[in-house]
Amino acid sequence: MRGSSRQPVTVRTARWCAAHPWRAVVGWVLLVVLCVGLGFLTGTDKGTFADFRVGEAGRAEALAADAKLTPAPVEKLLITGDGGEPAAADLNRRMRDLPAVIGVAAPVRSANGDSLLITVTLRGDRETAKKDVGALLAQTAAVQKAHPGLRVEQTGSASVSDGINDRQSKDLQRTEMISLPVTFLILLVVFGAVLAAGIPVLLALLAFAGAVGLYGPASWLFPDAGGAALSVIFMLGMAVGVDYSLFYLKRVREERERSGGALSHAAAVELAAATSGRAVVESGLAVALSLGGLYLMDDVIFSSIATGAILVTLVAVGSSLTILPALLAGLGPRVDGRKGRAGRRSGHSRAWTALLRPVLRRPLATLLVGLAATAALALPALNMKLGTEGKETFPDSVPAVASYDRLTAAFPGQGAAHLVVVRTDPARADAAGQALRALADRTQGDPLFVRQGPPLLRTAADGRTALLELPVPHAQNSPAGLRSLERLRAELIPATVGAVPGAQVAVSGEIAGGVDYAEHQSEHLPRVIVFVSLACLAVMYAAFRSVVLAVLGVVLNLAAVLVSWGVLTLVFQGAWAEGLLGFESFGFVGSRTPLMVFAILVGLSTDYQIFVVSRIREAVLRGAPTRQAVVDGIAGSAGVVTSAAVIMVSVFVSFLFIDRIEMKQLAVGLTVAVLFDAVVLRALILPSALALLGERTWWPVRVPARGVREPRRPVPYEKPVRL
Repeated sequence: MRGSSRQPVTVRTARWCAAHPWRAVVGWVLLVVLCVGLGFLTGTDKGTFADFRVGEAGRAEALAADAKLTPAPVEKLLITGDGGEPAAADLNRRMRDLPAVIGVAAPVRSANGDSLLITVTLRGDRETAKKDVGALLAQTAAVQKAHPGLRVEQTGSASVSDGINDRQSKDLQRTEMISLPVTFLILLVVFGAVLAAGIPVLLALLAFAGAVGLYGPASWLFPDAGGAALSVIFMLGMAVGVDYSLFYLKRVREERERSGGALSHAAAVELAAATSGRAVVESGLAVALSLGGLYLMDDVIFSSIATGAILVTLVAVGSSLTILPALLAGLGPRVDGRKGRAGRRSGHSRAWTALLRPVLRRPLATLLVGLAATAALALPALNMKLGTEGKETFPDSVPAVASYDRLTAAFPGQGAAHLVVVRTDPARADAAGQALRALADRTQGDPLFVRQGPPLLRTAADGRTALLELPVPHAQNSPAGLRSLERLRAELIPATVGAVPGAQVAVSGEIAGGVDYAEHQSEHLPRVIVFVSLACLAVMYAAFRSVVLAVLGVVLNLAAVLVSWGVLTLVFQGAWAEGLLGFESFGFVGSRTPLMVFAILVGLSTDYQIFVVSRIREAVLRGAPTRQAVVDGIAGSAGVVTSAAVIMVSVFVSFLFIDRIEMKQLAVGLTVAVLFDAVVLRALILPSALALLGERTWWPVRVPARGVREPRRPVPYEKPVRL
């Protein structure tokens, strides 16, 4: 036996935790409590709206903010029905009495005479409006109660944001209520013991709690963008937390069953630490590096998601290497299921062995079939259209969103608007003002714009900066709305205010912001793909010292991503799946979804590859030829990998119940990718490619001579032999 310094750190950690199980358990729980307490102590930096600025729209917002021309936050009150004047007077009085309100406009009747519109201006900016809007909503509800014969409702950026956040919080709680028991039942079927099934779920929840706690202080470096960040933390925490525990626990079971029950739980834990423990570390590193590529987007939304997702992955890895060995050793036979108590030797999956037999008999034909299936599913991605979330894409189940739809139907000019901001030197301020008026005149009668009364033009106190508002009667992502922006930027501005010498001109607004955001992502996406691919290449090479395997891993990852993108295009750009998945198609995929799917999927796909190839590598080290090792490794790991895939799919599918199209798209993309990985990549492409490569799979390292066989089980006291 060699000195302890020669043992892998995973083995040394597992040995100490197994020898002092309750110290390790209590220590880890206290660490999680400390993380949660730290989060409460530091709070969460929600950032500012300035953090979200990108492109020309961001420059326009910055110019307007510097000149104090940023439009004040407003809420729109809509009264529908006959005799709405008393309700309007009641609303006017109630709103004027609120400290957050600085102005209430006179009621305006719609063109058809059925509705009244009251515009309420709030103090501060959009950030303060989100805090103040609750008081306005309460008064609106009170007026609705006092006038039951009318429909009295409220909408606006602040009330929509408040409603979306409240709905998503409730949906996430419902998702937890679905995914937790389903995951537990799957694990109960896999292990046949309540304790064994409960441990992975418990560790996943601890990882989620610890990551949420650490997310607070981390947000002061990478501000929280809200929205999907917490949902992604829970989704990934459940996926990797359960999977890592499953890999480890199943290996302990396997070692015990292989010994006929003679091997102690502590010894089995050490054996698992040298194999599955090492794979967990490498997999966690791959997931973290893949998610780290999101920082290259220079986007506060992706940065906040990356921060939370990386934290939950690292905490899950830590718990799998510490508290899991402690629990397995401390609980001993109580975590054994029926198979473990019987001491029956575990074997290869007969179904997978039978499936692999024709694959390895005709590897070239199988590979071609797998590639054809990949191409067929990925091909629709060439026609993918990206768009951004807006008020029209949010679920109508949120009252403020439904109110917005009715508002824009009754008052078309109250929807999206282009904000044209111009800054000049004082000597050219008059010329810029005249040019802006000329620009407004050119939109008169143009169906792409709305003209109601005199131009909505404001000038800063210093006279250098001016802002023109041009309402648009079209939805943010509609073709007509996009054409209005294109016409404004390409034709109208160059012919008017753009001709003023030295003028800085920029356009913002919901439509411009969405277009610029999508362009910002398209510009940064290639560097993310390159970084993540190189990172996974490095992790795979470090794990197996094989250039061939590393390159093959990257290719398989990209194949899964392209398939996921293709299915996203088929499902969400058409209307055929609306009833099935409960969404309304807007003819595009959310601009953030493909990148999120890419970053998460590459990490998870590499995770599976490392685990499966590790088992193939073990067979090679025992002296098996590569083709036989493929059967041994894939069939031998089929049970745990299939169980992990089923659990991941159950977690991702539960997010379909979140009533927000962006989360549904993420759930579909990841679910399809995991299923494709399990059915096509692992069953067809990977084994056929390895069979064709043969011993070249391990290049540039030589495989052991066939006659020299390594021990059947890895010995944790020896440094693992590398090919």
